[in-house]
Amino acid sequence: MSGMAEAQTIPITPAGQPPQVIAPDATHIFAARARRFEQLAVGHSLSDWLRFLAVVSRVQQEALQAFPAIALPDAAELARAREHRMPPLPAQSWPRDPAWHEALRQIAAAVRPAAPSAARAALDRLVELPPDRLEELAQRVLQTELYGIDAALLPYVAAALQVLWTAGASRLGANGIAMLDVPGVCPCCGFLPVASVVKRAGEVEGLRYLHCALCNTEWNLVRVKCAACDANEGIAYQQLQNHADAAATTDRAAVRAETCDSCNSYLKIIYPDKGAIDPVADDLATLALDILVDELGYARAGPNLLLVPGG
Repeated sequence: MSGMAEAQTIPITPAGQPPQVIAPDATHIFAARARRFEQLAVGHSLSDWLRFLAVVSRVQQEALQAFPAIALPDAAELARAREHRMPPLPAQSWPRDPAWHEALRQIAAAVRPAAPSAARAALDRLVELPPDRLEELAQRVLQTELYGIDAALLPYVAAALQVLWTAGASRLGANGIAMLDVPGVCPCCGFLPVASVVKRAGEVEGLRYLHCALCNTEWNLVRVKCAACDANEGIAYQQLQNHADAAATTDRAAVRAETCDSCNSYLKIIYPDKGAIDPVADDLATLALDILVDELGYARAGPNLLLVPGG
């Protein structure tokens, strides 16, 4: 697989080593995602949807820039998290600052003009929900229960939660986030990865970083290893052949599904070529690959929170 695509370059640490954790950059994380969605929409069979997600991502950036300074764990709490190898902003137990409700309403109002007609009623209903109902929907997102009643509301709830956790992760920075004993979950929030990206740090090529679906933190995991069960046998790679959407996507990135026969799961791995990529956007632009590996009997190891399965 080496030579198939040029890896993204990231800075090495002062000690001359590749970073184990890369915190999200709040100044442009969602804006860059919006640009990638727009690039991927060109000539794509799902172009309207991808362009709408570009709008969502752009509004997420605006909400992130306007987000207030929320309370973070203090030095003692961070030290305990590091000592016990626990995420400092755990998705299941970190107290959610209610500022995310305002971010949600901001996102819903701003994307409504660009939304498909069927989505506008859901957006209108969403902004009228009381705080306790919003928290119930948030809990479903954080437990990856992306189905059932009001499933159409969940991507917007997830978009606001991404703003909340990205704000926290970016303020902590890589120095405030330590690697966990469980390599397949995010060291910042304990959530699952959406995909992985191959990068280069200095002269070291072929480094694989998992990308958190919630807080946008990235962390290193060795290649040819299952992110879900840690197996290093029975790993294979599936890719689209002669598919129009694959051709539209792979002019800037090569996307494969890394499948594991030990746990029958898969996670996409992205090999950047020319230009920037985004794991969330490139994942959604290759849904045909998900269909392929689903038919082979594999299940996703991590969600894309902007997608309603079967929606």
